Amino acid sequence: MRAQAYSTRSTSIRKFIYILPFMILLGVFSYYPLYGWAYAFFDYMPPIPLSKSPFVGLQWFHSLVENDVKIEQLLQVIKNTLGISGLALLFSWLPMIFAIFLTEIKAVRFRKFIQTVTTLPNFISWVLVYSLAFSMFSSEGIINGLLSQLGLIDSPILFLQKSDHVWLTMWMWMTWKTLGWSAILYIAAIMGIDDSLHEAAHVDGATRMQVIRHVVLPSMLPTYFVLLMLQIASFLNNGLEQYFVFQNAFNKEHIQVLDLYVYNLAMGGGSYSVSVAISMLKSLISVVLLFTVNGLSKLLRGESIV
Repeated sequence: MRAQAYSTRSTSIRKFIYILPFMILLGVFSYYPLYGWAYAFFDYMPPIPLSKSPFVGLQWFHSLVENDVKIEQLLQVIKNTLGISGLALLFSWLPMIFAIFLTEIKAVRFRKFIQTVTTLPNFISWVLVYSLAFSMFSSEGIINGLLSQLGLIDSPILFLQKSDHVWLTMWMWMTWKTLGWSAILYIAAIMGIDDSLHEAAHVDGATRMQVIRHVVLPSMLPTYFVLLMLQIASFLNNGLEQYFVFQNAFNKEHIQVLDLYVYNLAMGGGSYSVSVAISMLKSLISVVLLFTVNGLSKLLRGESIV
């Protein structure tokens, strides 16, 4: 009995040692930076140390809504954030459908080729993606050159400068970059489906579409709902890199999401404390969204994600 208890304790210690490096990384990169929230309560101006900066309390939080101009600007940023995140949420089922049809390809080499081609863009930096977009859609790019040679346009179309459909174009670039990578989890879910379910469906005379509808889709829905809830919880986190490289003087009003707005305030305007205040509010709202979605999951599905 004592030997069994010693063996169990030894196994637990070994497992803890396995995860310890990841816990350290999580603490260093996710929890230690929370110390920076203190800047939101001081009148910080570099290179003056924070300890010598005057304490101002909630002044920077009040400054966000102190006049109509700032309120209008903040509302536009929130509108951009919700619009782009809403598009991503509305089409969150695309990776699942892509994974289904990808696994339905019977030619193994062709399937691997498609999966590789659609996954590789995820590993390309947004700087290189913008370079590709610029070479194709700039005023002297491939598309304008082709349209001009065909006699379809007299002057170049400013694709990258237009702000009319910037939400849609940002979503399309993001989808092109992440579709293949996002489908990997769904492909794993499909591979985990019990073969007996497929065999039973074929014995009953089900077609391929009927197998997808009655066997594959129900088996993938738990994975989809978990990812959907995590996406809702991070609704305000659009990221920075994509919008930073695509922004310009013509589309800045409609492309500036919260993360980019925070960066522009700090690096462009020198308002470090204000940018920290906005980041702090964004993080707190994200936590509230996470626990709200988790509660809805418990209520509707009987399962939680945290």
